[in-house]
Amino acid sequence: MLNVKARQELLSRIVDTISIVVEEARFDFSEDGLSVRVVDPSHVAMVKLDVDAVAFETWEVEQANVGLEMKKLKELISLGSADEIISMTYDGKGDVLMNLGKIDRSSRPLDNNTLNPPNLPNLDLPCTVTLGGAELSQAFRAARQVGDLVTLSIDPEQFTIHVSGPNDAVTVAFGQDELQAITCAAPAKSQYSLTYLVPLGKIFGGIDSVTIAFGENFPLAMDFTFSDGSGSVKYFLAPRVEQEGY
Repeated sequence: MLNVKARQELLSRIVDTISIVVEEARFDFSEDGLSVRVVDPSHVAMVKLDVDAVAFETWEVEQANVGLEMKKLKELISLGSADEIISMTYDGKGDVLMNLGKIDRSSRPLDNNTLNPPNLPNLDLPCTVTLGGAELSQAFRAARQVGDLVTLSIDPEQFTIHVSGPNDAVTVAFGQDELQAITCAAPAKSQYSLTYLVPLGKIFGGIDSVTIAFGENFPLAMDFTFSDGSGSVKYFLAPRVEQEGY
């Protein structure tokens, strides 16, 4: 069974992050906290989200795996303000019961047999860079104005975000002294879809530090924390190997 209460702001961040990749997900509740692992239908993007029990207002949980529809959660969450409390209870048999103020909503959980969390890749990525979430989000949004495929480039001195369109180009470059950290033994670049990165930027836009790891035509890994470190997100994105020089 479970009896969980959380501020609307926390649940909104959780659901918005997962919704970038899937419309349905299995929420794994344990005594220590919440864990969600999802991969999109095309197996291009993957999210691992963990939130410690301390981030919630109430956490009374026995082990429970609950399949939920993101649309239904969003509908209720959208009715509240950041500091309002949303509760979720489930006895393991009937409906999931949710409450926001005077609003009670019941929802039939999804069949867990249709929701298989993916295995996380074990990647040894050669280059990493850490910068502010607002800066990175702005750069992705600027790049999306020109095209859908972004090229990330890195060397020991600089990290660059670049997109070329039919008639325009956008380049955002961060020097070593403008970054929180940069590690790269040799220059590398790789191309990724902004269809996934721009929505994610809305999630980490208010985060102080986001770490990106990649390499030459390697998958992209992004890490950030929220709620004073009690929540963490690890995001993986497959590369587009068709490279165009610039």
